[in-house]
Amino acid sequence: MGSATAYHLARGGSRVVGFDTFHPPHDRGSSHGLTRIIREAYFEHPAYVPLVQRAYQLWRELERDSGEKLLVTTGGLMLGPPDGALVSGALKSAREHRLAHELLTAAEVQARFPVIRPDPHMVAVYEPRAGIVFPERAIATHLSLAKRFGAELRYDEPVIDWAASREGVRVKTGNTEYTAEKLVISAGAWLPHLVPSLRTSLQVERQVLFWFAPGGAVAGTKIGDPDSARFAPEHCPIFICEHGPGHYFYGFPDLGDGVKVAAHHEGIASTPEQLERTVSEEEITRMRQHLEKYLPGANGELKATAVCMYTNTPDEHFVIDFHPQHSNVLILSPCSGHGFKFSPVIGEVAAQMLNGAKPVQELSLFGFRAAVGCGVPPKSATIPPGNSPV
Repeated sequence: MGSATAYHLARGGSRVVGFDTFHPPHDRGSSHGLTRIIREAYFEHPAYVPLVQRAYQLWRELERDSGEKLLVTTGGLMLGPPDGALVSGALKSAREHRLAHELLTAAEVQARFPVIRPDPHMVAVYEPRAGIVFPERAIATHLSLAKRFGAELRYDEPVIDWAASREGVRVKTGNTEYTAEKLVISAGAWLPHLVPSLRTSLQVERQVLFWFAPGGAVAGTKIGDPDSARFAPEHCPIFICEHGPGHYFYGFPDLGDGVKVAAHHEGIASTPEQLERTVSEEEITRMRQHLEKYLPGANGELKATAVCMYTNTPDEHFVIDFHPQHSNVLILSPCSGHGFKFSPVIGEVAAQMLNGAKPVQELSLFGFRAAVGCGVPPKSATIPPGNSPV
């Protein structure tokens, strides 16, 4: 969100300086792992659909302006019981917004996509526009274009303090101090440190990503079969599977690095400083059990793992709002583990808000108080500046 905001502000003529503790794109936060799902029939809430539709447009514009390939359409399956949150929510969004989709039985899923083996009682919402966004490439592109439009980007420079008043904002980094008219805090897992009133409302959650080489037991193949063509995008769409009430895992086709899979939520609470980056044998075994049941042909050699962080609000929606005590400080994120696909439109919305324009998009779902509830102090309270890096 920060890289997209820097781009949209600089493109619009604003004078911009951006900070990162590390050198983006990097693997220290929530925006790595080679691929992210983009989907339109949004099961979390129909209010996301206009946002993601605008995001599709902006991803394509970014591709045109940069010459980079940032989005690949694969189609997408939302698999689960007919009355589960995933399928019923995806159908609600698809019908309310008249999105192209199909409702498939388990047998129809397996006939069309033989590598996927849903439970007999499952159904799937298939949406043809779903696909993949490449996060590291997208961040690098946003930042490169932001720089082209005049943004000053300061990497490996942690923010250690900030303060705001009616006259403007002050930001202190490990190197020096800056003043400006307005401030955007898009700090992901570091947000609880930088905005202390959020500490009791936000939870940083550890997430594990896996890449497996195709080669598990599936009809017509043998263990160790190196042929990954069965998991190419034309044969294996992105998918999310609700395998139990409120329990999900998701996956991607093989784009050359193996089949990527991960659980959605279910991670342990952590902090950026304490994040355990070693993946245990127990975690690998648990994921192999999902593969054995639903994606047996992908249950081959483990090629790689990675760890990232979700930063969750109580209602798992985003925060896109001005600080309750400071109308010149905009809070972007946390995104509760499902935000990357929206980054260009959130950057666009942020630039509009900071320039005093009313966004075209409906944002009431993402208000500060709606997202964090009782974690927000009364208006009269004084919120001290953050004291940890972002």
